[in-house]
Amino acid sequence: MAESTNPLFIPVILGTARQGRQSEHVANFLLSEMKKRPEIETELIDVRQLKMRLDDAGEEMKDPEFAKKMTRADGLAIVTPEYNHGYPGLLKHALDMCLEEYIHKAVGLVGVSAGPFGGSRVIEQLVQVVRELGLTVTFTDVNFSRVGDAFDDQGMLKDEKYVGRVAKFLNELVWMTRVLRHGRENIPPL
Repeated sequence: MAESTNPLFIPVILGTARQGRQSEHVANFLLSEMKKRPEIETELIDVRQLKMRLDDAGEEMKDPEFAKKMTRADGLAIVTPEYNHGYPGLLKHALDMCLEEYIHKAVGLVGVSAGPFGGSRVIEQLVQVVRELGLTVTFTDVNFSRVGDAFDDQGMLKDEKYVGRVAKFLNELVWMTRVLRHGRENIPPL
């Protein structure tokens, strides 16, 4: 089998529905940096927009459009704030809507916090979750500390150090996504 030359489809999942969410600026910045790369096709998936049933579990709660995008995805980038040392419940619920759609795909994690640690604890917790879902976590994360200082009120980046950090993050995410897509396309599962 030949390796696909199509761009990698790597959507960005914005993992919170809270009003006034600062992580929306981070997701939009990440999305704009990804769109500059010809090897990436991307779009924003906002948990606010997903059709999630909250009165059921398992296959019945699956949003067919979200599942279709996860099937098509070669990898994922998840942007999530840290709320009380953890991840938002709606993010977990959204991720739980799929399973086989994620297997052998890369995921990069972006933590956001108002404090000094940039979502370190939420990333640590999400590693366990996404690994159980069959995703492979990149070793390069991005932590947006004191997010209120990193962007202005219109969502424009003020702290240029994040340009280099996101570039390094995307380099690793693209590499791992390519490797795993090659494996899915060329190496049959055991």
